[in-house]
Amino acid sequence: MFSGEESLIVLNDSEVAIKIRTGREVREVSRDEAAGVLRELGAIAMRYDSTVLELNEAVHLPEDVTVEPVRPGSSDGLSILRHSTSHVMAHAVKELFPEAKVAIGPSTEDGFYYDFDIDRAFTPEDLQRIEEKMKEIIGRDSPFVRRVLPRQEAIELFEKMGEPYKVEILREMDDDEVSVYEEGGFTDLCRGPHLPSTRYIRAFKLLSIAGAYWRGDEKNKMLQRIYGTAFEDRKKLKEYLDFLEEVKKRDHRRLGRELDLFSINEDIGPGLILWHPNGAVIRKTMEDFWREEHLKDGYQLLYTPHMAKLDLWEKSGHWDFYRENMYSPMEVEGADYEIKPMNCPFHIAIYKSALRSYRELPLRYAELGTVYRYERSGVLHGLFRVRGFTQDDAHIFCMEEQMEGEIQRVLDFTLFILKTFGFESYDIYLSTRPEKFVGTPENWDRATGALKAALEHKGLDYEIDPGEGVFYGPKIDIKVKDSLGRPWQCSTIQVDFNIPERFDITYRGADGREHQPIMIHRALMGSLERFFGILIEHYAGAFPLWLSPVQIGIITVAERHVGYAEEVKRGLENAGIRCEAFFDNEKVGYKVRQATVRKVPYSVIIGDRETESGRLTVRKRSGDNVGPYGLSELITWIREEIESRSLTPRL
Repeated sequence: MFSGEESLIVLNDSEVAIKIRTGREVREVSRDEAAGVLRELGAIAMRYDSTVLELNEAVHLPEDVTVEPVRPGSSDGLSILRHSTSHVMAHAVKELFPEAKVAIGPSTEDGFYYDFDIDRAFTPEDLQRIEEKMKEIIGRDSPFVRRVLPRQEAIELFEKMGEPYKVEILREMDDDEVSVYEEGGFTDLCRGPHLPSTRYIRAFKLLSIAGAYWRGDEKNKMLQRIYGTAFEDRKKLKEYLDFLEEVKKRDHRRLGRELDLFSINEDIGPGLILWHPNGAVIRKTMEDFWREEHLKDGYQLLYTPHMAKLDLWEKSGHWDFYRENMYSPMEVEGADYEIKPMNCPFHIAIYKSALRSYRELPLRYAELGTVYRYERSGVLHGLFRVRGFTQDDAHIFCMEEQMEGEIQRVLDFTLFILKTFGFESYDIYLSTRPEKFVGTPENWDRATGALKAALEHKGLDYEIDPGEGVFYGPKIDIKVKDSLGRPWQCSTIQVDFNIPERFDITYRGADGREHQPIMIHRALMGSLERFFGILIEHYAGAFPLWLSPVQIGIITVAERHVGYAEEVKRGLENAGIRCEAFFDNEKVGYKVRQATVRKVPYSVIIGDRETESGRLTVRKRSGDNVGPYGLSELITWIREEIESRSLTPRL
């Protein structure tokens, strides 16, 4: 294996055609030798001029160019590996189930999938059979061979093969020529690139089966999707499978049931959340914290209706740009009304309810506003994708010269809120103008410049996310990383020159003239439902004390200890500490297990000694015991931990 620490190696002094760069080192080789040398270096492909190519394409490159090896464990390498594995999976399915029609099979961030049209439902046993057949195909060491065909010839080929989904794709393409790949007798429509041969697939696993509408359109036929993953070696695959097991343990839907936090009832409707008492306590705690901090930071709190006349959404631009995510209007006394997907037009109406002066600006409005979005049933997912949710929404009306300072202030506030909930690792993205937008490019540039300047002033690293702004303005997106390192989109800060113009909102300037304010849209948690789901999985349901629905459990040894236990419970509850009594006639070990399964942070076990001495030993959720404490001393410790919103036990 070639090392970047070695000195320059020239394999062929004559006919030097390609330079292979690995780190700081360069090998100079002839075109014919390049593929072999790249394989020596552990490459499965090569990168030339920002394009990833297959190794055998080296012979077609111009002379005196530089290429870099693409190894299986790199981002590009994993994409090639996984896409090639999806082809092998489709090959295996066709050998086992010849009647199956193949649709599409791309690589994904963590693996791959392939969609199939087949009359029977795939079973877990079928996955095992498909895996075994894949291993057999991989063992044949068949090369992936690329052929370029005229598009019409490719259509005729796939018509003859009886693959209508490939034919549909081809008929919609504009290309005169297309590429197909053959491997061991299996032919697929694909742009590539692919592995040199099937033997390069060393570690893969099929994971699950799901339904998927053809092209994501619920009007089309439902297909069966098989998900899988592949890695460069078995160690990486095992690490990922172990990670998936941990993800399953933390699944907020399972923990939501086990901890009695929330539910979704089909009689009420999919995507609509019922908050149970335990979940509602956590939500109230989150909301109280949110309101308290917003009032400290100079915001004014609002409440607005759940519906409004359709004219409002037409004026705001939502009806034109967001209609597919809105519900059908309802007629009320001859006028069309729309259930709200956003809060911003209501906040504008409150702004416009009085004449505004520059002395009032910046004006910061905040609302925990419940909105409704039409999400297709196929994408609904627990708390993460719902139809009704509450945004921690706010809108700041300011003068242009205040804009950058307000963005900086929002950034500080956002990171404080996220840190308090336990998120200190995050990625920041600056999303720029999309293809469809309102307003002028000049205003977009000014808004984007203000966001960029604020990020740089705060010394925050960020990436540009081109074309991902909303229709009315650019934005900053903050993706937090949970305890498993998974990114979650939560916070967003958007600058808007356009909606203030549409609604003709103004303020009286120091010059006595009317001016248009800038509007900053921002949400810190995003939606309470989704943020709560993230918190459940981040903490695996073991919330820090300040968020826990039950903060301390009171466990009695015998019935004779109930009297003193009730005194302890009253004292704790009078101090504002959430308690639960485990006084039933069961063994102590059973009651301790109950509290542990319910992830109660602290418990006190009250027996003869505690009743006689008035001293309490505290059992932590981890199983460790601390104390003993007198009741007043215990209350002081617990109150300090709650009020500080500590993420780690203080006792």
